[in-house]
Amino acid sequence: MEIRKAETKDINAILNLLKQVNLIHHNGRPDIFNIGTKYTYEQLVEIIDDDNCSILVANDNGKIKGYAFCIYQENKNDNILTDIKTLYLDDLCVDENYRGKHIGKKLYDAVLELAKEKHCYNVTLNVWHLNESALKFYEKCGMKPLKICMEKIMD
Repeated sequence: MEIRKAETKDINAILNLLKQVNLIHHNGRPDIFNIGTKYTYEQLVEIIDDDNCSILVANDNGKIKGYAFCIYQENKNDNILTDIKTLYLDDLCVDENYRGKHIGKKLYDAVLELAKEKHCYNVTLNVWHLNESALKFYEKCGMKPLKICMEKIMD
């Protein structure tokens, strides 16, 4: 299993994984999530070429079994926040057919290495409360809550 940066030849496999992730969200909150993918083919081409982003893929003999979308964010000259560079983990997915084989952990560890290479202060992410398996995974990886987003649905 090789963790490497995504290439345009990986986009169709990434789109399939994006559908899997979105289906989890749609099934949990159909009031918020439509069926589909977070990004289009064209948007993925742009992301792959963007220096402020990295997509890592778990490649097993040509089969893409997972991905991690990384976005570099920099906070400078804010009135109250310190100047830091953050790697924001926008999305991490392992193909549902290969879960439980430590592929997610390998991707997560590669994200941490990338953050070190880019001299990031921290790695952050958002996880939907409905996705209990993702919450448990990130906690097991040592992540801690940074802030909590709450809602009140207006009936």
